[in-house]
Amino acid sequence: MEIRQLKTFWTLASTCSFSQTAELLSYVPSTITMQIKSLEEELGVKLLDRLGKKVVLTDAGQQFLPYATKILNDVEEAKCISSQHGELAGTVVIGADEVLCAYLLPALFKRFRAEYPGVRLLFRPLSGQELKSSLREGHADVVFVLDEPINSKDLQSEFLKDETFQMVVSPDHMLASRSELVIDDFHKQHFLLTEKNCSYRTYFDQSITKKGVDALTELEFHSVEAIKQCVVAGLGIALLPEMALKKELREGEVVALPWDLSDVSFSAQMLWHREKWISPSMAAFMEVAKSELI
Repeated sequence: MEIRQLKTFWTLASTCSFSQTAELLSYVPSTITMQIKSLEEELGVKLLDRLGKKVVLTDAGQQFLPYATKILNDVEEAKCISSQHGELAGTVVIGADEVLCAYLLPALFKRFRAEYPGVRLLFRPLSGQELKSSLREGHADVVFVLDEPINSKDLQSEFLKDETFQMVVSPDHMLASRSELVIDDFHKQHFLLTEKNCSYRTYFDQSITKKGVDALTELEFHSVEAIKQCVVAGLGIALLPEMALKKELREGEVVALPWDLSDVSFSAQMLWHREKWISPSMAAFMEVAKSELI
């Protein structure tokens, strides 16, 4: 069993793509296939299934991944201890939901790449529930969430910034010109919502139910961009983070409704596992993140 095989397996498990893994590791795809096959033969189990262009870990692959992650972390730690000089290198695996990836993190990634060109950033877009699991399972080093304040025994959090939410409609929506709204105004309206495991979707469901709306006509989306385009097209009402709406609000493509959202308390936060060894490259990324985003 070779370190390069473990690195290939770990990267493939992170990207779920042979072509992306080959690009990240500067291999041709056939080399990736050969290394995985050799590793499977040595272990005597099948680690992954290739379903079209997508890679899915088998049960054995899922069980083997934490061991591969630990070995690679130990190797990287040993390299850092034995190296006295030279450019900072390594890989940092980052996870975030769609909103933070699109509207908060690009400037951070650009600055970090300029300051630490030798460190590879591997980004994994994940849903709300998957983000915390990715830390606990060792699939990510650092994740960014938009959530209520997080108190966890095994996860460490760093507050970055509070986020304001807006309830928006298109300019020609029947509620757009209203200076005041009551809960009855929302009856028979169409709501365009994020998926149910999204933190602020959960808040919205609980809040609107408490205020007397017992049934909603809703369309559910996995993409905030899709929700915005449907709002612009006049298909309904959406509750979204203001960071995702700045352009549309400024250009008059959507209108914020006069609905009190002062009790919505969500913030952008950076999370990592308390027991994870923080490599120099991970520490550098976290420091740049705090400097850039706080």
